[in-house]
Amino acid sequence: MQFHKFFLPIAAALGLACVPVGASTAGAVPQIIPIHAPVASEALPTARVQSTLADYQRWLDRLAARNAVAGLATAVVIDDKVVFERTVGYADAATGETVTPDTVFRLASLSKAFATAITGLLVDDGKLSWDTKLVDVLPYFKLKDMQAASEATVADILGQRLGLPPNTYDSMLEGDIPYEELVRKLDEVDLVCGVGQCYGYQNVAFGMIGDVVLARTGDFFYRLVDKRIFYPLGMTTASYGRAALESSNSWARPHRASAHGWIPFEPSETYYRVAPAAGVNASLHDMEKWLIAQMGGRQDVLPTSLLDVLHAPGVATPSELRATPWRSARLTDAHYALGWRVYRYAGETLIFHAGAVAGYRTMIGFFPKYNVGVVTLWNSTGPTPSGLMPMVFDGLLGLPHVDWADIEGTTPSRKAAPRKKRRALQH
Repeated sequence: MQFHKFFLPIAAALGLACVPVGASTAGAVPQIIPIHAPVASEALPTARVQSTLADYQRWLDRLAARNAVAGLATAVVIDDKVVFERTVGYADAATGETVTPDTVFRLASLSKAFATAITGLLVDDGKLSWDTKLVDVLPYFKLKDMQAASEATVADILGQRLGLPPNTYDSMLEGDIPYEELVRKLDEVDLVCGVGQCYGYQNVAFGMIGDVVLARTGDFFYRLVDKRIFYPLGMTTASYGRAALESSNSWARPHRASAHGWIPFEPSETYYRVAPAAGVNASLHDMEKWLIAQMGGRQDVLPTSLLDVLHAPGVATPSELRATPWRSARLTDAHYALGWRVYRYAGETLIFHAGAVAGYRTMIGFFPKYNVGVVTLWNSTGPTPSGLMPMVFDGLLGLPHVDWADIEGTTPSRKAAPRKKRRALQH
């Protein structure tokens, strides 16, 4: 398997100040306990960082040797500097085109954080508020309980607490029923709790933020993200939609496993139809810039006052505490914020999200206390890469080593038989 690697010098200084700027944010959001402290972050021991990055290099070598992924791109950022960057495998296994840091991947549900960020910027502009009622903006919006519908706010849809069953209408979206029809059928669904009272992950309902933004600004959601986030951050390959993905100079095809290796296939249009929930495409270089901004390193674009709102723990998500072995072992608390998950990881606050659509998987996470984060994008099915990020987290935090990716044994190279088809829900 072909791969490229980039192992960048570690900055000598491991701490930069995060200075809060910007106006206070109005609206019905959780009580804000600042995560991004207005003081220098706590430095991780340099030797520990170096050792962890060397281990990560070795684990990725094993991943490549086993052909355990079609293609992958990953980076580690510390104090606004990319200290590790690596790509593995193929953007297109059929042609032999390799992944580079500029290869564009689908981000799947990592897209949600762009939606919440642009909403926050519009809140700061006074265009809307977090407690803007959906019924006041969207004439079509109804729930089976209209009293509940009358209480539902922008923050409720972005915070995954609308009261709907998890992944409402995702299967119908995957069956090619238009988003516009599905959001008008929400009043046919029994609520599992009152609005704001429990967690229920959504894609279709989350997509309504695009309609809210258009109604309140007269501009399309994706254009505002481009103007207010992609352009100022220098995310030059970031875009929305399948056509934009396929027009990129280098883009990662989705792949499925077969007895003869990885087989590329055509990207699905399905979740592009709910663009705020899952419509973004971006390269590793783009996501490094996004990670720096989310950790407070681009105050001119995303000020700390806004980041503290976006990352504030909201509704509890107890199912996350047992979703995977590493979560079961490391997490003691889990909440959904606004387009982000907030975990208590071995006693430390971790801001995290993952995503999955057919043939693509993504993960991003960072520890505000240490100003360190990791992002990983890959273009195939299979669980192995998802275990690597918590291995890096463990190393950086000085925790006992656990092979969460099952990468250090003697498992033979993957020439996998096709897996049983399973609906790829967003995470």
